[in-house]
Amino acid sequence: APSIPPVIQPAPGWAGPPTKAGGMPVEGGSSSGSTSAARHPKQKRKAHSLSIRRTNSTEERPSGVHRGDMLEGQDSKLPLTLRNNLLDLFGQIEREFENLYIENLELRREIESLNERLTGDGQAVEGGDPTKGALKTKASHSTSQLSQKLKTTYKASTSKIVSSFKATTGSRALCQLLKEYVGHRDGIWDLGVTRTQPVVLGTASADHSALLWSIETGKCLLRYAGHAGSVNSIKFHPTEQMALTASGDQTAHIWRYMVQLPAPQPPPDVSAPCDDDQDSSDREEGEVDGEGPCEVPTVRVATATLKSHQGVVIAADWLVGGRQVVTASWDRAANLYEVETSELVNTLTGHDQELTHCCTHPTQRLVVTSSRDTTFRLWDFRDPSIHSVNVFQGHTDTVTSAVFTVGDNVVSGSDDRTVKVWDLKNMRSPIATIRTDSAVNRISVSANQRIIALPHDNRQVRLFDMSGVRLARLPRSNRMGHRRMVCCTAWNEENQSCNLFTCGFDRQAIGWNINIPALLQEK
Repeated sequence: APSIPPVIQPAPGWAGPPTKAGGMPVEGGSSSGSTSAARHPKQKRKAHSLSIRRTNSTEERPSGVHRGDMLEGQDSKLPLTLRNNLLDLFGQIEREFENLYIENLELRREIESLNERLTGDGQAVEGGDPTKGALKTKASHSTSQLSQKLKTTYKASTSKIVSSFKATTGSRALCQLLKEYVGHRDGIWDLGVTRTQPVVLGTASADHSALLWSIETGKCLLRYAGHAGSVNSIKFHPTEQMALTASGDQTAHIWRYMVQLPAPQPPPDVSAPCDDDQDSSDREEGEVDGEGPCEVPTVRVATATLKSHQGVVIAADWLVGGRQVVTASWDRAANLYEVETSELVNTLTGHDQELTHCCTHPTQRLVVTSSRDTTFRLWDFRDPSIHSVNVFQGHTDTVTSAVFTVGDNVVSGSDDRTVKVWDLKNMRSPIATIRTDSAVNRISVSANQRIIALPHDNRQVRLFDMSGVRLARLPRSNRMGHRRMVCCTAWNEENQSCNLFTCGFDRQAIGWNINIPALLQEK
C-alpha cells in the first residue's frame, strides 16, 4: 500500500519539474522575478509527496471542485488540495486492502479444506487397531504429507501476497540490485550515462543540482550547482566531456566537467541473492552518506546558457553530432539551439499543452517531443529546407516520454498505463501495445537487445521486449528497490555488470545487473 508522506515545509526557491498530482513545480530562479506555475489540472497519485510538501501555487485544480462540495460541512483545518490528496490516497489504500482481503478469504477456504482432510485422516488413525503397525504407519505418513502440503501452501500463499503475487526466485536471479547512489536531498527526475571515458553516472534532481557518480564505487565525484531551480534532465555530449541540463529556472545549461575515478575495488558478487543486498536500503529518507555533495568538487558556472523559454524547461537533448541541442518546455514549445553560439535556430510549436519530454535519434536529425495533450510529434530536420512534422495519436492521457530505438521505431509511454511501439514508416497505429497497472514515466530502450525498461508510479520497474512480451520485473521489497515513484530508467550496455539504472522520488539512484541472455532465453 502506498505510504502517506510527512508534510514538510517547501524549500525556498524550489522550482520543481513534473509533479503529476497536486501541483506543478514553480518556475523559479529567473532574474526578472519568478512566478508560480499553474497547478496541474489533473490529479494523480504520482506527486502526493512533493505536491503536499513543496507546491507554492495557490491556484486550486478544477478536479477538486466536486471533491470540495463533498467535503463541505465537515470541520477541518486542512487545505482543500491536501484533503483531496489524502482522500485519493485512502481510496487507493482501500482498494488494495480489498484485493488482499479477497485473496485471504480464498486462502482461508483452501486451508480449511486441507484441515478437514487432515482431521479426517487423524480420526481414521485413532479408530484403527493399534496393533496394526502398517496401517498406523501408512496413516501417519499420509497425515505428515498433508501437514507438509498445508505448510507449503500457506507459506507459498503468504509469500505471494507479500511480493505482490509475482516475485519469483528466477526473476531475482536474472535482475539483481548492485549499487545505490545516495546523496541528493530531493527527488531525482532523470539520469544518464556518459558516452565518453571515463564512464560515469549523472543524476538530475529537484534539489537544484546535478551529480556525477562513480558507477563501480557509488562515490559522488562532482556536483553542478549552476541552476536556480529544479534540474529536470541531464544528457551527455556524444564525444566531449560536456553535459546538458534542463531546469525549472526556465533555462538549459551546457557545462564542462572533469572527473577522476576512484581506485578500483573488487567486483561485486553478482551471484549473491538480492535479499542479502543491504547496502543503504535501510536508510531513512533524508539520510546522506558521510561523503555527501558538499565535500565533492562543485561547478557553478555554465559554458552556455539557453534562455529563450517562457516556462519550466522539462527536458533537453543533443542532436546527432553534438553541434545542436533541443529543449522542451511547459510553454508548449520546443527550441532548437546552436551549441557554439547559443543562438536560437528554430521554435517548434504545435502542441496544445505543456511538453513533458524530448528525445533525439542516435544517428539521424530527428526529434520527438511528448506532451500532456496526449500526443507526441516527430520533427524531421534531415532536409534543411523542409522541417516536416508528424503527429502520433494513440494515447488517452499525458505522454510522459517517447524515445527512438536503433532502427525505425519509436516507443512511447503514458499516464494511461500503456506503452506503445511505433514504426516510423507506418504511423497510423502502433505495432505493439503494452498494458500495465500503473502510469509509466521516462522509459529507455537498450540499443543492442531492444529491451524496454518501464518505470512506474507504483514503485515497480518492468522489462518488456519490442513485441510487448513481459520479460521480468525488478525485485522490490521493504529492504530493496525504490520506496517511491520511479521517475526514469537508463541502460548502460557497455558495462556488463551494472547495465541498468533507475531513479525516483526516494532521492536515490540504483544500479542493476540484468542478465539479458538468460532473460531472453527464458522468454
